[in-house]
Amino acid sequence: MAHSQQSTNSDASPLLRLIPLGGLGEIGKNMMVLETGENILIIDAGLMFPTNEMHGIDIVIPDAGYVYERLDWVRGIILSHGHEDHIGALAYLMEQGLHAPIYATALTRGLLEVKLREHKLLDDAELVTVTEDDVVDLDPFTVEFFHTCHSFPDSVGISVQTPAGRVIHTSDYRFDPTPADDKPTEADKLRAWGDQGVLLLLADSTNAEQEGQTPSERNVETMLERAFSKAEGRVLLATFASNLGRVQQIINVARRHNRRVGVVGRSMVNNVKIAIQLGYLDITQDELLTTTEMESLPPNEVVIVATGSQGEPTSAMVRMSIGEHRQITLREGDTVILSAMPIPGNEQLFNRTVDNLFRQGVDVLYHELGDVHVSGHGGREDYRHMLELVRPKYFIPVHGEYRHLVLHARLARDTNVPEDNTFVLEDGQVMEFGRFDHSAGEIVARPGERMQAGHVFVDGLGIGDVGNVVLRDRSHLSQNGFIVCILALDEFDGSILYGPEIVSRGFVYMRENEDLIKRAREVVLKVIKKRAPQSAMEERIKDALADFTYREIGRRPMVLPLVMEV
Repeated sequence: MAHSQQSTNSDASPLLRLIPLGGLGEIGKNMMVLETGENILIIDAGLMFPTNEMHGIDIVIPDAGYVYERLDWVRGIILSHGHEDHIGALAYLMEQGLHAPIYATALTRGLLEVKLREHKLLDDAELVTVTEDDVVDLDPFTVEFFHTCHSFPDSVGISVQTPAGRVIHTSDYRFDPTPADDKPTEADKLRAWGDQGVLLLLADSTNAEQEGQTPSERNVETMLERAFSKAEGRVLLATFASNLGRVQQIINVARRHNRRVGVVGRSMVNNVKIAIQLGYLDITQDELLTTTEMESLPPNEVVIVATGSQGEPTSAMVRMSIGEHRQITLREGDTVILSAMPIPGNEQLFNRTVDNLFRQGVDVLYHELGDVHVSGHGGREDYRHMLELVRPKYFIPVHGEYRHLVLHARLARDTNVPEDNTFVLEDGQVMEFGRFDHSAGEIVARPGERMQAGHVFVDGLGIGDVGNVVLRDRSHLSQNGFIVCILALDEFDGSILYGPEIVSRGFVYMRENEDLIKRAREVVLKVIKKRAPQSAMEERIKDALADFTYREIGRRPMVLPLVMEV
Protein backbone atom coordinates (compact mmCIF):
# COMPACT_ATOMS: atom_id res chain seq x y z
CA MET A 1 0.00 0.00 0.00
CA ALA A 2 1.49 3.31 -1.07
CA HIS A 3 1.70 6.14 1.45
CA SER A 4 2.10 9.82 0.77
CA GLN A 5 5.51 11.41 0.38
CA GLN A 6 6.97 14.24 -1.68
CA SER A 7 7.72 13.06 -5.22
CA THR A 8 11.17 13.45 -6.74
CA ASN A 9 10.15 12.20 -10.18
CA SER A 10 10.15 14.11 -13.46
CA ASP A 11 8.89 17.69 -13.39
CA ALA A 12 6.48 17.01 -16.28
CA SER A 13 3.20 18.84 -15.65
CA PRO A 14 0.42 16.64 -14.29
CA LEU A 15 -2.74 16.21 -16.33
CA LEU A 16 -4.79 15.98 -13.12
CA ARG A 17 -4.25 16.98 -9.52
CA LEU A 18 -6.44 15.58 -6.75
CA ILE A 19 -6.65 17.75 -3.60
CA PRO A 20 -8.67 16.39 -0.65
CA LEU A 21 -9.73 19.25 1.64
CA GLY A 22 -11.94 17.22 3.98
CA GLY A 23 -13.29 13.77 4.77
CA LEU A 24 -10.03 11.79 4.68
CA GLY A 25 -8.95 10.69 8.14
CA GLU A 26 -12.21 11.95 9.68
CA ILE A 27 -15.97 11.46 9.51
CA GLY A 28 -17.65 14.46 7.87
CA LYS A 29 -16.41 17.72 6.33
CA ASN A 30 -16.26 16.05 2.91
CA MET A 31 -14.70 18.15 0.15
CA MET A 32 -12.66 17.04 -2.85
CA VAL A 33 -10.96 19.23 -5.46
CA LEU A 34 -10.01 18.07 -8.98
CA GLU A 35 -7.61 20.37 -10.81
CA THR A 36 -6.51 20.36 -14.45
CA GLY A 37 -4.32 23.26 -15.51
CA GLU A 38 -6.10 26.39 -14.32
CA ASN A 39 -9.44 24.62 -13.93
CA ILE A 40 -10.96 23.38 -10.68
CA LEU A 41 -13.96 21.14 -10.03
CA ILE A 42 -15.25 20.79 -6.46
CA ILE A 43 -17.16 17.73 -5.28
CA ASP A 44 -19.20 18.39 -2.10
CA ALA A 45 -18.58 20.94 0.64
CA GLY A 46 -19.67 19.48 3.96
CA LEU A 47 -19.38 20.29 7.62
CA MET A 48 -18.41 18.29 10.67
CA PHE A 49 -19.92 18.57 14.12
CA PRO A 50 -17.47 19.51 16.88
CA THR A 51 -15.80 16.92 19.07
CA ASN A 52 -15.85 17.12 22.86
CA GLU A 53 -12.58 19.05 23.07
CA MET A 54 -13.83 21.80 20.72
CA HIS A 55 -15.38 23.83 23.52
CA GLY A 56 -18.08 26.25 22.35
CA ILE A 57 -17.59 25.54 18.63
CA ASP A 58 -20.81 25.28 16.61
CA ILE A 59 -19.55 23.48 13.50
CA VAL A 60 -16.31 22.69 11.67
CA ILE A 61 -15.82 23.38 7.96
CA PRO A 62 -12.95 22.63 5.53
CA ASP A 63 -9.96 24.93 5.18
CA ALA A 64 -10.50 26.05 1.58
CA GLY A 65 -7.65 28.55 1.47
CA TYR A 66 -6.21 26.84 -1.60
CA VAL A 67 -9.48 27.43 -3.47
CA TYR A 68 -9.87 31.03 -2.27
CA GLU A 69 -6.51 31.83 -3.90
CA ARG A 70 -7.80 30.42 -7.22
CA LEU A 71 -11.46 31.45 -7.33
CA ASP A 72 -11.31 32.23 -11.06
CA TRP A 73 -10.34 28.62 -11.75
CA VAL A 74 -13.50 27.08 -10.27
CA ARG A 75 -15.69 25.72 -13.09
CA GLY A 76 -18.37 24.22 -10.90
CA ILE A 77 -19.41 22.67 -7.60
CA ILE A 78 -21.01 19.21 -7.73
CA LEU A 79 -23.13 18.05 -4.78
CA SER A 80 -23.73 14.32 -4.36
CA HIS A 81 -26.64 14.58 -1.89
CA GLY A 82 -28.17 16.76 0.78
CA HIS A 83 -26.65 15.51 4.03
CA GLU A 84 -24.92 18.11 6.19
CA ASP A 85 -21.52 16.45 5.86
CA HIS A 86 -21.75 17.05 2.09
CA ILE A 87 -23.48 20.45 1.71
CA GLY A 88 -23.37 22.08 5.16
CA ALA A 89 -20.22 24.15 4.63
CA LEU A 90 -21.13 25.60 1.24
CA ALA A 91 -22.90 28.71 2.54
CA TYR A 92 -19.91 29.57 4.75
CA LEU A 93 -17.47 29.05 1.86
CA MET A 94 -19.62 31.30 -0.32
CA GLU A 95 -19.46 33.98 2.36
CA GLN A 96 -15.68 33.78 1.99
CA GLY A 97 -15.92 34.44 -1.75
CA LEU A 98 -16.51 31.06 -3.40
CA HIS A 99 -18.99 31.56 -6.27
CA ALA A 100 -19.46 29.11 -9.12
CA PRO A 101 -22.35 27.18 -10.69
CA ILE A 102 -23.69 24.59 -8.23
CA TYR A 103 -25.05 21.32 -9.65
CA ALA A 104 -27.38 19.24 -7.49
CA THR A 105 -30.36 16.92 -7.75
CA ALA A 106 -33.76 18.46 -7.00
CA LEU A 107 -34.09 17.53 -3.34
CA THR A 108 -30.47 18.39 -2.55
CA ARG A 109 -31.00 21.75 -4.25
CA GLY A 110 -34.19 22.33 -2.25
CA LEU A 111 -32.42 21.78 1.08
CA LEU A 112 -29.48 23.92 -0.03
CA GLU A 113 -31.79 26.77 -0.95
CA VAL A 114 -33.07 26.90 2.64
CA LYS A 115 -29.50 27.29 3.92
CA LEU A 116 -28.56 29.90 1.34
CA ARG A 117 -31.73 31.86 2.09
CA GLU A 118 -30.84 31.92 5.80
CA HIS A 119 -27.38 33.26 4.90
CA LYS A 120 -28.89 35.79 2.45
CA LEU A 121 -26.96 34.20 -0.42
CA LEU A 122 -29.74 32.64 -2.48
CA ASP A 123 -30.21 35.56 -4.87
CA ASP A 124 -26.54 35.47 -5.87
CA ALA A 125 -26.26 31.69 -6.19
CA GLU A 126 -26.25 29.97 -9.59
CA LEU A 127 -28.07 26.67 -8.98
CA VAL A 128 -28.55 24.01 -11.65
CA THR A 129 -30.79 20.97 -11.13
CA VAL A 130 -29.44 17.69 -12.49
CA THR A 131 -30.61 14.07 -12.62
CA GLU A 132 -28.68 10.81 -12.76
CA ASP A 133 -29.18 10.85 -16.55
CA ASP A 134 -27.57 14.24 -17.19
CA VAL A 135 -24.16 15.00 -18.67
CA VAL A 136 -22.60 18.34 -17.70
CA ASP A 137 -19.82 19.86 -19.81
CA LEU A 138 -17.51 21.94 -17.62
CA ASP A 139 -14.55 22.02 -20.00
CA PRO A 140 -12.09 20.38 -19.46
CA PHE A 141 -14.30 18.23 -17.19
CA THR A 142 -17.28 16.18 -18.37
CA VAL A 143 -19.47 15.18 -15.44
CA GLU A 144 -21.92 12.28 -15.40
CA PHE A 145 -23.99 10.84 -12.56
CA PHE A 146 -25.28 7.52 -11.30
CA HIS A 147 -28.06 7.01 -8.78
CA THR A 148 -26.89 5.61 -5.45
CA CYS A 149 -28.92 3.91 -2.76
CA HIS A 150 -28.38 5.88 0.44
CA SER A 151 -30.39 7.22 3.37
CA PHE A 152 -31.06 10.33 1.28
CA PRO A 153 -33.50 9.58 -1.56
CA ASP A 154 -31.94 11.80 -4.22
CA SER A 155 -28.30 10.70 -3.93
CA VAL A 156 -25.90 10.37 -6.82
CA GLY A 157 -22.34 9.26 -7.36
CA ILE A 158 -20.18 11.24 -9.77
CA SER A 159 -18.12 10.26 -12.80
CA VAL A 160 -15.73 12.87 -14.18
CA GLN A 161 -13.94 12.51 -17.51
CA THR A 162 -10.65 14.42 -17.16
CA PRO A 163 -7.65 14.84 -19.49
CA ALA A 164 -5.98 12.05 -17.48
CA GLY A 165 -8.93 9.65 -17.64
CA ARG A 166 -12.18 8.84 -15.87
CA VAL A 167 -12.48 9.48 -12.13
CA ILE A 168 -15.42 7.95 -10.24
CA HIS A 169 -16.42 9.34 -6.84
CA THR A 170 -18.98 7.07 -5.18
CA SER A 171 -19.88 9.48 -2.38
CA ASP A 172 -22.10 7.58 0.15
CA TYR A 173 -23.74 4.43 -1.15
CA ARG A 174 -24.77 0.83 -0.60
CA PHE A 175 -26.12 -1.96 -2.78
CA ASP A 176 -29.62 -2.54 -1.37
CA PRO A 177 -31.59 -5.08 -3.42
CA THR A 178 -34.89 -3.86 -1.93
CA PRO A 179 -34.52 -0.11 -1.25
CA ALA A 180 -37.40 1.84 0.24
CA ASP A 181 -37.79 3.92 -2.95
CA ASP A 182 -37.31 0.91 -5.28
CA LYS A 183 -34.29 2.64 -6.88
CA PRO A 184 -31.11 0.58 -6.37
CA THR A 185 -27.59 1.82 -7.02
CA GLU A 186 -26.99 1.87 -10.80
CA ALA A 187 -24.61 -1.06 -11.14
CA ASP A 188 -25.03 -1.23 -14.93
CA LYS A 189 -23.50 2.23 -15.42
CA LEU A 190 -20.61 1.37 -13.14
CA ARG A 191 -19.94 -1.88 -14.98
CA ALA A 192 -20.03 -0.10 -18.36
CA TRP A 193 -17.54 2.53 -17.18
CA GLY A 194 -15.38 -0.25 -15.80
CA ASP A 195 -15.40 -1.90 -19.23
CA GLN A 196 -14.29 1.37 -20.82
CA GLY A 197 -11.52 1.86 -18.26
CA VAL A 198 -11.47 3.87 -15.03
CA LEU A 199 -8.31 5.73 -14.02
CA LEU A 200 -9.25 6.35 -10.40
CA LEU A 201 -11.93 5.26 -7.95
CA LEU A 202 -12.63 7.38 -4.87
CA ALA A 203 -14.92 5.32 -2.64
CA ASP A 204 -16.72 5.78 0.68
CA SER A 205 -15.00 3.95 3.57
CA THR A 206 -17.32 4.71 6.50
CA ASN A 207 -18.24 1.06 7.20
CA ALA A 208 -14.92 -0.55 6.29
CA GLU A 209 -14.96 -2.37 9.64
CA GLN A 210 -18.38 -3.95 9.02
CA GLU A 211 -18.30 -7.45 7.58
CA GLY A 212 -20.86 -8.50 5.00
CA GLN A 213 -23.43 -6.37 3.25
CA THR A 214 -25.47 -3.66 4.94
CA PRO A 215 -28.99 -5.02 5.61
CA SER A 216 -31.86 -3.76 3.50
CA GLU A 217 -33.87 -0.72 4.49
CA ARG A 218 -36.90 -3.05 4.43
CA ASN A 219 -35.65 -4.51 7.73
CA VAL A 220 -36.48 -1.24 9.43
CA GLU A 221 -40.00 -1.28 8.02
CA THR A 222 -40.49 -4.78 9.46
CA MET A 223 -39.36 -3.49 12.87
CA LEU A 224 -41.72 -0.52 12.60
CA GLU A 225 -44.62 -2.86 11.87
CA ARG A 226 -43.93 -4.82 15.05
CA ALA A 227 -43.50 -1.71 17.17
CA PHE A 228 -46.70 -0.09 15.87
CA SER A 229 -48.64 -3.31 16.47
CA LYS A 230 -47.60 -3.38 20.14
CA ALA A 231 -47.99 0.34 20.84
CA GLU A 232 -51.16 1.29 22.67
CA GLY A 233 -50.44 5.01 22.86
CA ARG A 234 -48.67 7.51 20.65
CA VAL A 235 -45.58 6.49 18.69
CA LEU A 236 -42.78 9.05 18.56
CA LEU A 237 -39.75 8.49 16.34
CA ALA A 238 -36.49 10.41 16.17
CA THR A 239 -34.39 10.17 13.02
CA PHE A 240 -32.09 12.37 10.97
CA ALA A 241 -34.02 15.28 9.46
CA SER A 242 -32.51 14.48 6.06
CA ASN A 243 -33.41 10.77 6.18
CA LEU A 244 -36.56 11.33 4.16
CA GLY A 245 -36.66 7.74 2.97
CA ARG A 246 -37.12 6.73 6.61
CA VAL A 247 -39.84 9.36 6.99
CA GLN A 248 -41.72 7.84 4.04
CA GLN A 249 -41.46 4.40 5.61
CA ILE A 250 -42.95 5.77 8.82
CA ILE A 251 -45.80 7.35 6.85
CA ASN A 252 -46.49 4.03 5.08
CA VAL A 253 -46.58 2.01 8.30
CA ALA A 254 -48.68 4.63 10.09
CA ARG A 255 -51.33 4.46 7.36
CA ARG A 256 -51.52 0.68 7.64
CA HIS A 257 -52.18 1.11 11.37
CA ASN A 258 -54.76 3.89 10.92
CA ARG A 259 -52.51 6.53 12.42
CA ARG A 260 -51.76 10.05 11.23
CA VAL A 261 -48.29 11.58 11.18
CA GLY A 262 -46.97 14.91 12.43
CA VAL A 263 -43.44 16.33 12.44
CA VAL A 264 -41.64 18.51 14.98
CA GLY A 265 -38.21 20.13 15.03
CA ARG A 266 -37.27 23.04 12.77
CA SER A 267 -35.03 21.11 10.38
CA MET A 268 -37.48 18.19 10.16
CA VAL A 269 -40.40 20.51 9.43
CA ASN A 270 -38.41 22.38 6.75
CA ASN A 271 -37.09 19.23 5.07
CA VAL A 272 -40.48 17.52 5.01
CA LYS A 273 -42.10 20.63 3.57
CA ILE A 274 -39.56 20.79 0.73
CA ALA A 275 -39.79 17.04 0.08
CA ILE A 276 -43.58 17.28 -0.20
CA GLN A 277 -43.35 20.24 -2.59
CA LEU A 278 -40.89 18.34 -4.81
CA GLY A 279 -42.84 15.10 -4.73
CA TYR A 280 -40.38 13.06 -2.69
CA LEU A 281 -42.91 12.23 0.05
CA ASP A 282 -46.27 10.58 -0.56
CA ILE A 283 -48.27 12.84 1.74
CA THR A 284 -49.75 16.33 1.56
CA GLN A 285 -49.07 19.20 3.92
CA ASP A 286 -52.75 19.17 4.95
CA GLU A 287 -52.51 15.52 6.01
CA LEU A 288 -49.82 16.28 8.58
CA LEU A 289 -50.94 16.68 12.17
CA THR A 290 -50.71 20.05 13.86
CA THR A 291 -49.00 20.14 17.26
CA THR A 292 -52.42 20.67 18.85
CA GLU A 293 -53.71 17.49 17.20
CA MET A 294 -50.62 15.59 18.35
CA GLU A 295 -51.65 16.32 21.92
CA SER A 296 -55.46 16.15 21.62
CA LEU A 297 -56.24 13.21 19.30
CA PRO A 298 -56.66 9.70 20.72
CA PRO A 299 -53.12 8.42 21.39
CA ASN A 300 -53.55 5.32 19.24
CA GLU A 301 -54.11 7.53 16.18
CA VAL A 302 -50.93 9.62 16.50
CA VAL A 303 -47.37 9.27 15.16
CA ILE A 304 -44.81 12.03 15.73
CA VAL A 305 -41.53 12.25 13.79
CA ALA A 306 -38.93 14.43 15.48
CA THR A 307 -35.32 15.57 15.35
CA GLY A 308 -32.92 14.45 18.07
CA SER A 309 -31.79 10.94 17.16
CA GLN A 310 -28.23 11.85 18.22
CA GLY A 311 -29.13 13.52 21.51
CA GLU A 312 -28.50 17.01 20.12
CA PRO A 313 -29.06 19.37 23.07
CA THR A 314 -31.51 21.75 21.34
CA SER A 315 -33.42 19.12 19.34
CA ALA A 316 -37.12 18.36 19.74
CA MET A 317 -36.70 14.85 21.19
CA VAL A 318 -34.11 15.94 23.73
CA ARG A 319 -36.38 18.75 24.91
CA MET A 320 -39.25 16.27 25.23
CA SER A 321 -37.00 13.90 27.20
CA ILE A 322 -36.43 16.55 29.88
CA GLY A 323 -39.98 17.89 29.81
CA GLU A 324 -39.06 21.24 28.26
CA HIS A 325 -40.66 21.04 24.81
CA ARG A 326 -43.12 23.89 24.42
CA GLN A 327 -45.77 21.90 22.54
CA ILE A 328 -45.34 18.15 23.11
CA THR A 329 -45.39 16.49 26.52
CA LEU A 330 -44.43 12.85 26.87
CA ARG A 331 -46.71 10.66 28.91
CA GLU A 332 -46.98 7.08 30.07
CA GLY A 333 -48.12 4.79 27.27
CA ASP A 334 -46.07 6.61 24.62
CA THR A 335 -43.56 4.55 22.63
CA VAL A 336 -40.37 6.35 21.60
CA ILE A 337 -38.18 4.90 18.83
CA LEU A 338 -34.70 6.33 18.27
CA SER A 339 -34.26 5.30 14.64
CA ALA A 340 -30.54 5.92 14.25
CA MET A 341 -27.19 4.67 15.50
CA PRO A 342 -25.18 7.11 17.63
CA ILE A 343 -22.42 8.73 15.62
CA PRO A 344 -18.94 7.97 17.09
CA GLY A 345 -18.31 10.62 19.75
CA ASN A 346 -22.04 11.18 20.33
CA GLU A 347 -22.55 8.18 22.60
CA GLN A 348 -22.69 10.22 25.80
CA LEU A 349 -25.39 12.58 24.53
CA PHE A 350 -27.33 9.66 23.05
CA ASN A 351 -27.22 7.61 26.25
CA ARG A 352 -28.26 10.61 28.35
CA THR A 353 -31.30 11.09 26.12
CA VAL A 354 -32.26 7.41 26.46
CA ASP A 355 -32.01 7.64 30.25
CA ASN A 356 -34.14 10.79 30.32
CA LEU A 357 -36.78 9.17 28.12
CA PHE A 358 -37.03 6.24 30.52
CA ARG A 359 -37.40 8.76 33.37
CA GLN A 360 -40.46 10.14 31.56
CA GLY A 361 -42.09 6.72 31.90
CA VAL A 362 -42.29 5.93 28.18
CA ASP A 363 -41.33 2.74 26.35
CA VAL A 364 -38.06 3.28 24.51
CA LEU A 365 -36.76 1.30 21.54
CA TYR A 366 -33.22 1.97 20.30
CA HIS A 367 -30.41 0.17 18.47
CA GLU A 368 -29.49 -2.07 21.40
CA LEU A 369 -33.04 -3.43 21.59
CA GLY A 370 -34.04 -3.89 17.96
CA ASP A 371 -33.41 -3.25 14.26
CA VAL A 372 -34.43 0.39 14.48
CA HIS A 373 -31.88 1.56 11.92
CA VAL A 374 -29.76 0.36 9.05
CA SER A 375 -26.82 2.32 7.77
CA GLY A 376 -26.97 4.27 4.55
CA HIS A 377 -23.40 3.16 3.94
CA GLY A 378 -22.38 -0.19 2.52
CA GLY A 379 -20.43 -2.85 4.37
CA ARG A 380 -17.29 -4.64 3.19
CA GLU A 381 -19.20 -6.77 0.68
CA ASP A 382 -20.76 -3.64 -0.81
CA TYR A 383 -17.27 -2.15 -1.11
CA ARG A 384 -15.94 -5.31 -2.70
CA HIS A 385 -18.79 -5.28 -5.23
CA MET A 386 -18.04 -1.65 -6.16
CA LEU A 387 -14.37 -2.46 -6.76
CA GLU A 388 -15.29 -5.49 -8.90
CA LEU A 389 -17.70 -3.41 -11.01
CA VAL A 390 -15.37 -0.46 -11.60
CA ARG A 391 -11.99 -2.26 -11.78
CA PRO A 392 -10.00 0.98 -11.41
CA LYS A 393 -6.34 1.36 -12.24
CA TYR A 394 -5.82 3.46 -9.10
CA PHE A 395 -7.79 3.47 -5.86
CA ILE A 396 -8.02 6.06 -3.07
CA PRO A 397 -10.38 5.36 -0.15
CA VAL A 398 -12.25 8.45 1.11
CA HIS A 399 -14.80 9.37 3.78
CA GLY A 400 -13.60 7.74 6.98
CA GLU A 401 -11.23 7.73 9.93
CA TYR A 402 -7.68 6.70 9.05
CA ARG A 403 -8.26 3.08 10.10
CA HIS A 404 -11.27 2.90 7.75
CA LEU A 405 -9.13 4.11 4.86
CA VAL A 406 -6.42 1.53 5.57
CA LEU A 407 -8.92 -1.33 5.84
CA HIS A 408 -10.61 -0.27 2.60
CA ALA A 409 -7.24 -0.09 0.85
CA ARG A 410 -6.45 -3.63 1.97
CA LEU A 411 -9.79 -4.78 0.59
CA ALA A 412 -8.93 -3.17 -2.75
CA ARG A 413 -5.67 -5.10 -2.84
CA ASP A 414 -7.65 -8.31 -2.31
CA THR A 415 -9.79 -7.44 -5.36
CA ASN A 416 -6.78 -7.18 -7.68
CA VAL A 417 -5.94 -3.48 -7.43
CA PRO A 418 -2.12 -3.51 -7.21
CA GLU A 419 -0.77 -2.43 -3.84
CA ASP A 420 1.40 0.23 -5.48
CA ASN A 421 -1.73 1.68 -7.12
CA THR A 422 -3.59 2.15 -3.84
CA PHE A 423 -2.97 5.32 -1.85
CA VAL A 424 -4.06 6.08 1.70
CA LEU A 425 -4.22 9.86 1.98
CA GLU A 426 -5.27 12.42 4.55
CA ASP A 427 -6.63 15.92 4.06
CA GLY A 428 -4.18 18.16 2.23
CA GLN A 429 -2.11 15.40 0.60
CA VAL A 430 -2.09 16.09 -3.15
CA MET A 431 -2.02 13.30 -5.74
CA GLU A 432 -0.90 13.95 -9.32
CA PHE A 433 -1.69 11.97 -12.46
CA GLY A 434 0.16 12.34 -15.76
CA ARG A 435 2.65 10.95 -18.26
CA PHE A 436 5.66 11.34 -16.01
CA ASP A 437 7.42 8.27 -17.37
CA HIS A 438 7.97 9.35 -20.98
CA SER A 439 9.27 5.96 -22.09
CA ALA A 440 6.01 4.22 -21.17
CA GLY A 441 3.66 7.03 -22.16
CA GLU A 442 0.87 5.84 -19.86
CA ILE A 443 -0.90 7.78 -17.13
CA VAL A 444 0.77 7.19 -13.77
CA ALA A 445 0.16 8.52 -10.26
CA ARG A 446 2.58 10.14 -7.87
CA PRO A 447 2.17 11.96 -4.53
CA GLY A 448 2.43 15.72 -4.77
CA GLU A 449 2.95 18.31 -2.05
CA ARG A 450 1.17 18.36 1.29
CA MET A 451 -0.77 21.55 1.87
CA GLN A 452 -2.69 23.15 4.74
CA ALA A 453 -6.14 21.56 4.99
CA GLY A 454 -7.08 21.62 8.65
CA HIS A 455 -10.20 22.64 10.52
CA VAL A 456 -11.92 26.01 10.29
CA PHE A 457 -14.11 26.61 13.33
CA VAL A 458 -17.46 28.40 13.15
CA ASP A 459 -18.41 29.94 16.48
CA GLY A 460 -21.51 32.12 16.40
CA LEU A 461 -21.04 34.62 13.59
CA GLY A 462 -17.28 34.16 13.47
CA ILE A 463 -15.69 31.97 10.79
CA GLY A 464 -12.11 30.96 11.45
CA ASP A 465 -11.47 33.51 14.19
CA VAL A 466 -11.23 30.77 16.82
CA GLY A 467 -8.01 28.79 16.49
CA ASN A 468 -6.12 26.19 18.47
CA VAL A 469 -4.80 28.72 20.97
CA VAL A 470 -8.34 29.85 21.85
CA LEU A 471 -9.50 26.23 22.12
CA ARG A 472 -6.58 25.47 24.40
CA ASP A 473 -7.58 28.40 26.62
CA ARG A 474 -11.19 27.21 26.67
CA SER A 475 -10.05 23.72 27.60
CA HIS A 476 -7.90 25.16 30.36
CA LEU A 477 -10.81 27.20 31.68
CA SER A 478 -13.17 24.23 31.58
CA GLN A 479 -10.78 22.07 33.58
CA ASN A 480 -9.26 24.47 36.12
CA GLY A 481 -11.20 27.75 36.08
CA PHE A 482 -9.51 31.11 36.41
CA ILE A 483 -8.25 33.73 38.85
CA VAL A 484 -8.29 37.46 38.18
CA CYS A 485 -6.01 39.72 40.17
CA ILE A 486 -6.96 43.41 40.00
CA LEU A 487 -4.45 46.00 41.18
CA ALA A 488 -4.35 49.80 40.85
CA LEU A 489 -1.05 51.65 41.45
CA ASP A 490 -0.16 55.31 41.66
CA GLU A 491 1.63 56.14 38.41
CA PHE A 492 4.05 58.51 40.19
CA ASP A 493 5.26 56.63 43.27
CA GLY A 494 3.95 53.10 42.66
CA SER A 495 1.91 52.98 45.86
CA ILE A 496 -1.15 50.73 45.98
CA LEU A 497 -4.39 52.63 45.41
CA TYR A 498 -6.62 49.57 45.14
CA GLY A 499 -6.24 45.85 45.68
CA PRO A 500 -4.89 43.40 45.18
CA GLU A 501 -8.42 42.08 44.64
CA ILE A 502 -8.64 38.35 43.85
CA VAL A 503 -11.67 37.05 41.94
CA SER A 504 -12.09 33.34 41.22
CA ARG A 505 -14.49 31.45 38.95
CA GLY A 506 -14.40 27.69 38.46
CA PHE A 507 -11.29 27.41 40.68
CA VAL A 508 -12.53 27.46 44.27
CA TYR A 509 -15.70 28.69 45.95
CA MET A 510 -14.46 31.95 47.42
CA ARG A 511 -16.75 32.10 50.48
CA GLU A 512 -15.47 28.73 51.67
CA ASN A 513 -11.83 29.49 50.90
CA GLU A 514 -11.31 32.94 52.38
CA ASP A 515 -7.99 31.92 53.97
CA LEU A 516 -6.64 30.71 50.61
CA ILE A 517 -7.68 33.96 48.92
CA LYS A 518 -6.08 35.97 51.74
CA ARG A 519 -2.76 34.12 51.30
CA ALA A 520 -2.98 34.65 47.54
CA ARG A 521 -3.18 38.41 48.16
CA GLU A 522 -0.09 38.20 50.37
CA VAL A 523 1.78 36.41 47.57
CA VAL A 524 0.90 39.26 45.19
CA LEU A 525 1.97 41.92 47.70
CA LYS A 526 5.40 40.30 48.00
CA VAL A 527 6.11 40.31 44.27
CA ILE A 528 5.02 43.91 43.69
CA LYS A 529 7.24 45.45 46.36
CA LYS A 530 9.88 46.18 43.77
CA ARG A 531 8.56 48.60 41.18
CA ALA A 532 8.60 47.56 37.52
CA PRO A 533 6.85 48.42 34.23
CA GLN A 534 3.20 47.39 34.05
CA SER A 535 3.79 44.40 31.75
CA ALA A 536 6.62 43.07 33.91
CA MET A 537 4.48 43.50 37.02
CA GLU A 538 1.65 41.49 35.45
CA GLU A 539 4.08 38.71 34.48
CA ARG A 540 5.40 38.53 38.05
CA ILE A 541 1.88 38.26 39.47
CA LYS A 542 0.92 35.61 36.93
CA ASP A 543 3.94 33.41 37.74
CA ALA A 544 3.59 33.85 41.49
CA LEU A 545 -0.12 32.97 41.60
CA ALA A 546 0.38 30.02 39.26
CA ASP A 547 3.10 28.61 41.55
CA PHE A 548 1.00 29.33 44.65
CA THR A 549 -2.19 27.63 43.45
CA TYR A 550 -0.33 24.53 42.29
CA ARG A 551 1.68 24.30 45.52
CA GLU A 552 -1.38 24.77 47.73
CA ILE A 553 -4.04 22.58 46.06
CA GLY A 554 -2.43 21.04 42.95
CA ARG A 555 -4.49 22.99 40.42
CA ARG A 556 -3.45 25.19 37.52
CA PRO A 557 -6.16 27.82 36.94
CA MET A 558 -5.75 30.43 34.24
CA VAL A 559 -4.29 33.52 35.92
CA LEU A 560 -5.33 36.90 34.54
CA PRO A 561 -3.49 39.82 36.20
CA LEU A 562 -4.87 43.30 35.57
CA VAL A 563 -2.51 46.08 36.72
CA MET A 564 -3.58 49.70 36.21
CA GLU A 565 -1.51 52.81 36.79
CA VAL A 566 -3.71 55.80 37.66
